[in-house]
Amino acid sequence: MPLPGPVSLRELLLAAEGSGGAAAAAAAGPGPAPSSPGEEEVCVVGIFGKTALQLCSEKAALVSTVCDRQVFPLFEPPDPEEAGDAGGTEGEPAAKDYNDLQAYYSQESRVLYLVLTSICDTPQLLKACGDLAAAESRESAAGGPGPLPHAEAHEFWKHQEKLHCLSLLYLFSVCHILLLVHPTCSFDITYDRVFRALDGLRQKVLPSLKAAIKDCPVGKEWKLNCRPCPPRLLFLFQLNGALKVDPLPSRGQDPCGHLEKPPPKKHSPKRRLQHALEDQIYRIFRKSRVLTNQSINCLFTVPANQAFVYIVAGGAQDGEDPVAMLLDQLRSNCTMRETDSLLAPTLSGPRRYQMMRHGRQQLSFYAESSSSSSSSSGQLVDCTLKEFLWQHVELVLSKKGFDDSVGRNPQPSHFELPTYQKWVAAALKLYEVTIEGKDDDPTSLTGELSSKIMGSIKVLEGYLDIDTKFSENRCQKALPMAHSAYQSNLPHNYTMTVHKNQLAQALRVYSQHARGPAFHKYAMQLNEDCYKFWSNGHQLCEERSLTDQHCVHKFHLLPKAGEKPEADRNPPILYHNSRARSTGACNCGRKQAPRDDPFDIKAANYDFYQLLEEKCCGKLEHINFPVFQPSTPDPAPARDESSPAPPEGEIEKLKEKEPQTQGESTGLSLALSLGQSTGSLGTYPPDAQAGGDNAESHGQSGDSKSEKRPSLVDRQASTVEYLPGMLHSNCPKGLLPKFSSWSLVKLGPAKAYNFHTGLDQQGFIPGTNYLMPWDIVIRTRTEDEGDLDTNSWPAPNKAVPAKRSSVVMGRGRRRDDIARAFVGFEYEDARGRRFMCSGPDKVMKVMGGGPKESAIKALNSDMPLYILSSTQGRGLKPHYAQFMRLFVVVPDAPLQITLTPQVQPGPPPCPVFYPEKQEITLPADGLWVLRFPYAYVTERGPCFPPKESQQLMSYKVLRGILKAITQIFVFNETAR
Repeated sequence: MPLPGPVSLRELLLAAEGSGGAAAAAAAGPGPAPSSPGEEEVCVVGIFGKTALQLCSEKAALVSTVCDRQVFPLFEPPDPEEAGDAGGTEGEPAAKDYNDLQAYYSQESRVLYLVLTSICDTPQLLKACGDLAAAESRESAAGGPGPLPHAEAHEFWKHQEKLHCLSLLYLFSVCHILLLVHPTCSFDITYDRVFRALDGLRQKVLPSLKAAIKDCPVGKEWKLNCRPCPPRLLFLFQLNGALKVDPLPSRGQDPCGHLEKPPPKKHSPKRRLQHALEDQIYRIFRKSRVLTNQSINCLFTVPANQAFVYIVAGGAQDGEDPVAMLLDQLRSNCTMRETDSLLAPTLSGPRRYQMMRHGRQQLSFYAESSSSSSSSSGQLVDCTLKEFLWQHVELVLSKKGFDDSVGRNPQPSHFELPTYQKWVAAALKLYEVTIEGKDDDPTSLTGELSSKIMGSIKVLEGYLDIDTKFSENRCQKALPMAHSAYQSNLPHNYTMTVHKNQLAQALRVYSQHARGPAFHKYAMQLNEDCYKFWSNGHQLCEERSLTDQHCVHKFHLLPKAGEKPEADRNPPILYHNSRARSTGACNCGRKQAPRDDPFDIKAANYDFYQLLEEKCCGKLEHINFPVFQPSTPDPAPARDESSPAPPEGEIEKLKEKEPQTQGESTGLSLALSLGQSTGSLGTYPPDAQAGGDNAESHGQSGDSKSEKRPSLVDRQASTVEYLPGMLHSNCPKGLLPKFSSWSLVKLGPAKAYNFHTGLDQQGFIPGTNYLMPWDIVIRTRTEDEGDLDTNSWPAPNKAVPAKRSSVVMGRGRRRDDIARAFVGFEYEDARGRRFMCSGPDKVMKVMGGGPKESAIKALNSDMPLYILSSTQGRGLKPHYAQFMRLFVVVPDAPLQITLTPQVQPGPPPCPVFYPEKQEITLPADGLWVLRFPYAYVTERGPCFPPKESQQLMSYKVLRGILKAITQIFVFNETAR
């Protein structure tokens, strides 16, 4: 049973190869079947082109018009296997081929129609856009980039255009006649570019095509030229109501009747438009050398003495909604007219196809009857579409061929009219290598030829992808300007930050001049070029010193243990150096020396001072801090398991400790301010948390502090793991560093300090080298009170002595009640200038005779870790001085002075740093110097000095650094 409709060309070729021509009958319409279909000589007509934005296909309707029957359905049914036949997957729309070839064989006329549907047609265009939208939605759901970039979208459409050219190359290789369908009545000039691209591609892949059909049963000329003949190209245009001929008005209605009417023209307006289009097309193709004198060398030919342009006279209704057109046609067919009643007896039964077109003739293309085109004015009668096409088909079926060569010495072109079976054999081989074999195994013959053809498709880029070619030229011109913008005002070596800033400037310049789909490609190239320029000898070392200064060397490696620096190697082996030098004093402060900008904590807080130890303070008495003592030959640093920020509870605990320290130290001094001593001490309000203002409260304070809570260092420290940084509030418990960043040195006895002359050390600004006095009350009692505890009940038969007043002013005051200590807060800047501060942000200035201010205010406040240096330079950048030493003069008296230094070198959540021994008791009768660290480093990196003066209050030495614990002194009252 023959199938009443078209089939896919692939199915037709595969079925014909296996059944020897039976597929021709399967693809044919109703009619008498020939005895031997495979031995029929056939004329192959290919149809391609563009369609209007409507669901019905003009190319399908064209076949129906020529065959005088409804061949193709009005609406294409959805094909579930179309995605698989296209050669792509659902997730990769760029890999799909949206070109579809359908075949229909007319047995009556022995013509095989090949209809090419591509993205130039509305159905395939909708499918491609739908697949792109679905792919974008899937990428967005999976967290992808979202909308398709312009460059990728442009590449997708140009790739589909190249695949369309491959399908056109196949049609130009297997057809005798080609019909180019266009939905308007003007010639699309882009076809000139497409045909030139096809001609170049055909010349490039001709050897591969010859190898594909060398064993096919076709003629020698066909094998040599890879086509049965140079195909003749015909053009079909549609008016779409653009050309209207109004009827001539009657004599009574003619406003210009007195004028002489021009004689009627010989040709109708449609015929004149047809001739104009023929002249225009021929002139364009001759100018671009698509058409030459010798037709055998051309991609296609056009007849010299026959019409090759046909205009389908459509109406204003063409292009409307097909559903509305069908409803209107159904309405007109159901209306009984007078002509239908006369023809009713003869047309009983199914209506014929011609009668279905009496209302609108046909949806898009329709055949014109001679009566409708005839004119009583003497114009020539226009031919129908079938008559136009058949004058060329008859030349093929009669084996006359096409003699389209022109010039003085025209060369005859080859022509072959194959049988159906021979044509199928050649067409199948070409189909495999050009269309179907793109995904075959490259090692096979078909796969090898297909890969060569796909490799030659780059020839089309110069013809089809004009936008990309222009964009690449434009972007290539913008690249040198962008490179100049990147390299402008660049030092020889620079950091990653400078590289990124210059790259951003280069991209701004590039974006001002670059345009088109190649923008992203050359932007990436600009990024790579700038990175190569930077990394090729211009890369600066990214390491920053502990004072936030960059290393000035280009990219280098650090010397290993025992290795010497080598500047000539590539990359060089050098130590870090920022070329910044400062002047610093030793641990005791008596000797100054220049120092390089440190890049590691050991060089900053240990090595520099150890070098000066040998020259200055090596023989002085030290109080050493506990450090890590390994028990294994290869100890490991502790893992960084600390939290990034100290919890708020930790800071609150530290603050809870502060009032106790202040109370004990300040409470002793506040007693003096209430009138128990004479001198230059000022009067300060009492502290509610100081523990009282009398000697009894001090005694209780001393007794309560006799039992100390075990600190961190009192526990057993690890001997396997060491702390890689410094000890602070966030570091793991039970770990010690390999070296101490603090130093505590005794300069001499207490009398080594002269109150009137101050410290005799280098670098002090005159008038700032004095220590502030700190008067401490010492409680005394008689022998009768020696064993009496004021908090206990009196013993039996013993009277309770009256409580003596704590301090008696005037002549009754005893000298032993007060001990004077001295405290100094020393700051040092990078140029070695040193000075003392008498309070927060207050530089000491003594004119002579010693300082008048007491140390109580400074001890009761948070002292800044950095302050502005007293002598600034000429530049705008401020110079800071850092708190480096604490001088304490402990008198020879019955008291204990305890050090509890705590430093917070940054705003929260910066941790609090303290020595390896949190509470240090200073022995009596000594001038002690506590040297603070030069840099503060955690496991996460250094705490850099402040860059803005507004942040100085966040860098502080917590108050309560000193506290005094008095001892009870017993004396004999009668001995006075």
